[in-house]
Amino acid sequence: MLSQLMVMFGFFALVLIMVYWINRAVVLFDQLIADGQSAGVFLEFTALTLPTVIKIVLPVAAFAASLYVTNRMSAESELTVLQATGLSPFRLALPVLVFGLIVTVLMSVLIHGLAPAALTRFNARQAEIAQTATTRLLREGQFLTPAEGITVYIRDVSRAGELRDIFLSDSRADTETVTYTARRAYIVRSDNGPQLVMRDGMIQTLERDTGRLITTSFADLTYDIGSLVPAAAATRRSSRELSTRDLLFPTPDLTTETRKSKELLISEGHARFAEAGLALAASLLGFATLLVGGFSRFGVWKQVLAAIFIMILVKGIETIITGILRDQPGLWPLSYIPLVVGLFIVWFLLFFASRPGLFRRRPVPSDLTATAAP
Repeated sequence: MLSQLMVMFGFFALVLIMVYWINRAVVLFDQLIADGQSAGVFLEFTALTLPTVIKIVLPVAAFAASLYVTNRMSAESELTVLQATGLSPFRLALPVLVFGLIVTVLMSVLIHGLAPAALTRFNARQAEIAQTATTRLLREGQFLTPAEGITVYIRDVSRAGELRDIFLSDSRADTETVTYTARRAYIVRSDNGPQLVMRDGMIQTLERDTGRLITTSFADLTYDIGSLVPAAAATRRSSRELSTRDLLFPTPDLTTETRKSKELLISEGHARFAEAGLALAASLLGFATLLVGGFSRFGVWKQVLAAIFIMILVKGIETIITGILRDQPGLWPLSYIPLVVGLFIVWFLLFFASRPGLFRRRPVPSDLTATAAP
C-alpha cells in the first residue's frame, strides 16, 4: 500500500507542479522577455520559483493520492478482505501514517531550507537585473518608450557598450519638448544612479505655446536616466527569506531589517511547522474518511465528497487563524489548531470505523416470554 501511495503521490505532484509552474512561468516570461532578458535568465527565475510551487502542491498531492489508492482498494474489495482478517482501522492506517510522515519530511525540507534560500537568490537576481540600466535601453534599431513621455532610439551598440547615433525625446514637460541627438553615448554609474553621457550632439527645444525651436550643440552632455530604468530592489530581507531559527529567535537587527515585530516573526516561524504538519493530516484524512461506511456496490463517492469537504474545512480554519495571528501574533500557539483539528478528525473517523454500530440505535428486544391464555 505504501508503494502505491508513493507512486500516485509522485504522479499527482508532477501534474500539479506542472500546472502551477506553467502559470508562473507565463508571468515571468512576459516580465523578463519584455525587459530584454535571455532565455537563460528566464529558466533560472522559473527554477527559483519551483520550491515555493512544490511547497503549495505537496499536501494536495498527498491528499489526492490517499483518496485514489483507498478508493481503488475499496472498489476491488481489498479493504474488506483486510478487515475480515482482523486488521483494525488503526492498523490499516499505519502505511498511510508512514506515507504522511515522508511527505511531512519533504515539506519540512522545502519550508525550512529550500524555499527561503531560493527566495533569497530570486530577490538577489532581481536586484542585479534592476540595476542593469541597459535592460530597457540597449536595443538596436527600435523605438522604445521606457517611461511615459520618453522615446529612445539607438542605431547600433558596439561590443564595448558604446551607443551610436542615439535619439532621445523628452515630452514630459507641459510647455516644451526636448530632443537629444548624439553620435556617441555611454551609460555610466554614479552615486546618483545611472547616467547617460552623450558626445557630439545637439539639443532641440520646442516651445509648444510659441512654436519656437531652440537648438544647442554640445561636445559632452550628461542625462539622468535613473527614472527610465527599474529601481534597484531594497537590500533588506523579508521574513520569508529568513531561516526558521532566525524567526523563532529574532534579534533586534532582524526586526529592524524586516520591519516586523518580534512576536510576528516568532508567529511566522511556528506557522512553518504547522504548515509542514498539515501534509500528515491531509494524507490521513483521505484514508480515514473513505474507510467509514465499508464496501458498497455504488462506490464511495459520498465519502470522497465528505473528505474534500473536511479538507476545505481544515484549510478554512487555517485561513481564519492566519488572519487572527496577523493582528495578534502573540497568540502563535493557535497556528497549530488546524493540524490538531485535522488529526482529531482522523482519530474520530478511525475510531468510528472500528465500531460501526457505535451511534446506531439498537433495536428493542422482543418479549420472548409467552403470555399464558386465560
